[in-house]
Amino acid sequence: MIYRRARRRSSHAAGFYRFEDEHRRSLHGFGDGDFVRLRDEFGNVWHGQAEYDDQGAVRFLFRDAAGKRISGITDAHGILLRDENGNTWRGYVD
Repeated sequence: MIYRRARRRSSHAAGFYRFEDEHRRSLHGFGDGDFVRLRDEFGNVWHGQAEYDDQGAVRFLFRDAAGKRISGITDAHGILLRDENGNTWRGYVD
């Protein structure tokens, strides 16, 4: 008898991420599983990950090649990120 191994699918949402701050600057990109890759309007690439916590919220942490960081969490209205300078980025996943 031949057995087929079932592939485990990640419970993280994959899709297109789009963020915008109060100065209308944008970040956008794709996520697959817990890995997310974003690009800003200047062409900088941000690599990050998404992790579920115990309450079901998702925490995000992104870094670029220069060592800058953006981190955040999901809330009732979407995703809220904050960078090192205190700028707030709002976004969602399609």
